[in-house]
Amino acid sequence: MALPRTLTRHPDLRDLAVGAGADAWAGVEARPTGEARGTALLLPGFTGSKEDFLPLLPLLAAGGVRAVAVDLRGQYESPHADRPEGYAVEQLAAEVAERAASLGDGPVHLLGHSFGGLVAQEAARAAPGALASLTLLCTGPGALPPGARTDDAELLLAALPGVPLDQAWELKQAHEAAGAPAPGTPAPEVQEFLQRRWVRSAHEGYLVMARELVSRPDTVDELAAVLRAAGVPVLVAHGADDDAWTPEQQADMARRLGARYVVVPDAAHSPAYEAPEATARVLLGHWLGA
Repeated sequence: MALPRTLTRHPDLRDLAVGAGADAWAGVEARPTGEARGTALLLPGFTGSKEDFLPLLPLLAAGGVRAVAVDLRGQYESPHADRPEGYAVEQLAAEVAERAASLGDGPVHLLGHSFGGLVAQEAARAAPGALASLTLLCTGPGALPPGARTDDAELLLAALPGVPLDQAWELKQAHEAAGAPAPGTPAPEVQEFLQRRWVRSAHEGYLVMARELVSRPDTVDELAAVLRAAGVPVLVAHGADDDAWTPEQQADMARRLGARYVVVPDAAHSPAYEAPEATARVLLGHWLGA
């Protein structure tokens, strides 16, 4: 789970409906004070939301980029899908291209974090012309490798069907308390937000996304050919202590994509709030050619 350390919002952030009408995705954006030098669309990971990027967005805007983070369909404040297939990577990716176009700024710098990175890869493969660049942050070429995060996803797949989300939250808390100690206790307002986000997200969405995380095929070589043909630059970055996809997997993915590869120090699986300043420098350098 993405675990924001604070919910403090920069005063220049504003909520944004990304898309049209009642089906618009929930978003939050930061705009530069002057003319934007590009627009970035940021996709969160499994059990995450736009709030995972709150510390990062104003830093990107200060660097000259309009930065928009969204809740994917079924996450937190975005609408739920009519059918389970609406949460599959391919369907989410098709919607990402539509949401990017709705921003009205032309090709976007697309960033996907963790599960959002799987969605971003598919969106780039299907519609490379919608992208000014692609950034894969703490994500991998396909399914998660064996480890604690895969175990958690498989436990969710086994336990969640038929269990209401409020009860599942209590079970989840008990499971995490019995496991490895967490790095610090969230502030009460953060803990309350995490619970609210959990129960407001789509029950079926958790199941479909978890299934994707443990079974997604590796399509990196096909993606690389598409991006080379379209001339889309790629960045692969992760925290030095990332514990989801291994650093070796991510470095190899960067090699196969012909991508720039950066390790963010003093960060693990969520550099956007673990090391926002360093992450912003890496992203702005990739997007603006610095």
